[in-house]
Amino acid sequence: MSKKSFNPRQLRPADLLRIVNAVDLPNADSLTEFQLRRHRNRAGYSISDPSNPQTVDLFRYAAWLTLEYAKPKSGPLSYEEQKIRKAERAAELVRSAQDIGEIPTVVDPDRKARCIASFRAFCETYFAEVFYLRWSADHRTVISKIEKAVRTGGLFAMAMPRGTGKTVIAQTAVLWAALIGASPFVCLIAASAERARDLLENIKIWLETNPLLHEDFPEVTYPIRCLERITNRQKGQKYKGEPTRIDWSSDRVVLPVIEGSLSSGIVISSSGMKGSDIRGQNYARADGQVVRPQLVLVDDPQTTESAWSPSQSQRREAILAGDVLGMAGPGKKIAGLMACTVIRPGDMADNILDRDKHPEWQGERTKMIYSFPDANAEFYLAKYAEIRAGAERR
Repeated sequence: MSKKSFNPRQLRPADLLRIVNAVDLPNADSLTEFQLRRHRNRAGYSISDPSNPQTVDLFRYAAWLTLEYAKPKSGPLSYEEQKIRKAERAAELVRSAQDIGEIPTVVDPDRKARCIASFRAFCETYFAEVFYLRWSADHRTVISKIEKAVRTGGLFAMAMPRGTGKTVIAQTAVLWAALIGASPFVCLIAASAERARDLLENIKIWLETNPLLHEDFPEVTYPIRCLERITNRQKGQKYKGEPTRIDWSSDRVVLPVIEGSLSSGIVISSSGMKGSDIRGQNYARADGQVVRPQLVLVDDPQTTESAWSPSQSQRREAILAGDVLGMAGPGKKIAGLMACTVIRPGDMADNILDRDKHPEWQGERTKMIYSFPDANAEFYLAKYAEIRAGAERR
């Protein structure tokens, strides 16, 4: 709380708790949210500023506590009163357990800032065991297009061969976009809802277990770790007396609401390539704002079966052009990147990459091999065949 907004005559309950508990007194317990609420109910408006009854006057509250302490002590409690006190203590223990306490400080702020500024640095730093090979020129192009889509918008379609890492790049891009707060709502789309949920599950595991992410983004990972994979805890989780509003379900994640966090309340959802899965996605934030997807990353939106069916390919093209690009809402643009593989000529991916058929997408194709060596080509091919045959015999 800034000095300008500090007014001991008009304190929010959460601020009062921080001030009182900041005073280290010997043999004194901390004031809890439940105790303060009970005191306010008993004291009524006598400890509030008349012009703002939702706040607490620190001086009036101190005077009221002094008078309460000086009151003559009553006799033994009745059985009913004992039951009430016991229930109150049990409820207080539950509320105390719901608060996650202090969030750890960032271990390396410079490293964090560098990775927020660069998607490539983010991949190389926090996922070095995944991206352990040198980047090819095609990978650098994809990374550049992802950064452009995330930061400035646009629609980019990249056709990449199988096994070139496009799926894990798409997953990492979703996580990066959420952690830097690039969009209030990021949607990850795959060929099927089950596949999309699997991709989101990987992102959730990274947030729970990646040690370097925990060092540099504790405002996100610490509340998640406090759940200990017990999703029921998300309903009551609090930080400094305020709900984190975290959502940790199979097809949607809402990152914890923490003051000062770039990713506070960011939504990540997963969907399959069906209109019913995609349409109508929105989320009502605590401030009353309703957000819809503004960034979408599409990973392999077609299956082998759909690629060989002209009718299914046309239907998926229509879903992409209508439902996906309309997720942001009427009259609003959506940014996106699609990583796909062309299975046959005329399939969905092949058509999306055609600028004449889909000018809204900036399509680009990459190849597994761009050229063979001119000199000693037969020697290299024979050597490759020998190495491959040896590998298959193992």
